[in-house]
Amino acid sequence: MNPLVSIIMGSTSDWPIMKKAALFFEEMEIPFEVNALSAHRTPEKVEKFAKNASDKGIKIIIAGAGMAAHLPGVIAAMTPIPVIGVPIKASLDGLDSLLAIVQMPPGIPVATVAINGSLNAGILAAQILSVNNNDMFNKTVDYKENLKLKIVKANEELQKEKFNYRTN
Repeated sequence: MNPLVSIIMGSTSDWPIMKKAALFFEEMEIPFEVNALSAHRTPEKVEKFAKNASDKGIKIIIAGAGMAAHLPGVIAAMTPIPVIGVPIKASLDGLDSLLAIVQMPPGIPVATVAINGSLNAGILAAQILSVNNNDMFNKTVDYKENLKLKIVKANEELQKEKFNYRTN
């Protein structure tokens, strides 16, 4: 089994956030790989990864980073594969990471999700992969339908709570 998606993080301390994408891929049966590579501490390994990702069959890269958050942009600069950046809240409430990832120069796009939003990165990756894959498309549609059902069920549970002055 060859990975279609690569989940990269700048440090293993980012794993609790990035794991949400991995759990989503596991549920959706999308092959993926996970690595910790630092744009600042292991730049040669990042370069090797980025330049060889397409040869491995990787179709999308999800890169999470906090603070300086150069990892997604550095990877995007070295590969034609779409990169989805996940800003990780490490300092300044994650705004530093968000701005570092989203403010890329022309020609080096990085799709960017919310701070700590690796689940959305995983869903976006699946939607991109599903463009030419009906089975995966249907799985993403089913996943989103189940999200609706969770909210409906949660609201039904909420309605069971009684208060003297509640009007609904």
